[in-house]
Amino acid sequence: MNTVTAEIDVTKPIGQRIVRDLEHKRCVKIRYPFEGKSEKTFTHEEVFKSAEKVLNDYFGSDLKLDM
Repeated sequence: MNTVTAEIDVTKPIGQRIVRDLEHKRCVKIRYPFEGKSEKTFTHEEVFKSAEKVLNDYFGSDLKLDM
């Protein structure tokens, strides 16, 4: 199988339209790059615990979030 790799600027309407059109083709595989800080995923409990720590450190409180 011959393949072509292309970078499409989706910040512009024409790029968004090209991606939308390609998504409906069966012979096209689209990979969206992850441009975050890490690829680690977090559970909602971990996120709430982190939010508790940030809020408590900032406001000097003892807040507990229900999960």
